[in-house]
Amino acid sequence: MHTLATFLGLGLWESLAILALGLLLFGRRLPEVGKSLGRSIVEFRKGLSGIEREVEEASHRPPSTGESVRAPLTEGEDVRVSRAPGRVAAEGQSGSAS
Repeated sequence: MHTLATFLGLGLWESLAILALGLLLFGRRLPEVGKSLGRSIVEFRKGLSGIEREVEEASHRPPSTGESVRAPLTEGEDVRVSRAPGRVAAEGQSGSAS
């Protein structure tokens, strides 16, 4: 298994220098920083597993045939869309729908 140091191409001295810099910067707060970093990673993984679960459930769920999906209108004006009166007239004259 590769570690982060080998992934970034860091040797022993570079890793020790980064560790020393971390100790100098964070000092007494290092346990707090580690704890918050650990919590962040756990929350991130929970979020990813939740998304994976939703995608998995959606892929196994049969398509719904409820009334929530309506067929597109082929004639007339769509009453679900509110438009300003001037814009409807301008679209009707130009012949293009945006």
